[in-house]
Amino acid sequence: MTNDEILALPYRPCVGIMLCNKAGGVFAGQRLDSADGAWQMPQGGVEKGEDAEVAALRELEEETGIPASAVEVITQTDDWIPYDLPHYLVPKLWNGRFRGQKQKWFLMRFTGSDDLVNIQTAEPEFSAWQWLPPEKLLDLIVPFKRDTYEHVIKEFQKSVA
Repeated sequence: MTNDEILALPYRPCVGIMLCNKAGGVFAGQRLDSADGAWQMPQGGVEKGEDAEVAALRELEEETGIPASAVEVITQTDDWIPYDLPHYLVPKLWNGRFRGQKQKWFLMRFTGSDDLVNIQTAEPEFSAWQWLPPEKLLDLIVPFKRDTYEHVIKEFQKSVA
């Protein structure tokens, strides 16, 4: 694909979840599909006609095993936040239909216990998980998502306390 063809593609609608525990840690999972050991917060696509918050709660359970009953939704980002994939990845992901993702992020408080976390889901995304300080997470994610994570952490900072 040429650069012009990639730039003409739309963004895939997606949600992201910044899940905080009582100690102020943020849930991070190590991606199964990354040889570099990249970590990320839970995220996933919004199905056609699906409400973004419903999608966020669904994705959280699909990726972490944590049910909606064990979280409190605190707030969401004001806008959808787009990011572009590196051009070499565009043909490999989503059949080359998207240039990247536009994400609505949700800040959630985990009200359950860690034994509710089960990353061995029907379609596993993560090989490991941990609670991290937000600033440490920024050092562990793939570079093309760093600006998005910085934006989300800054926007949610006032609501985390």
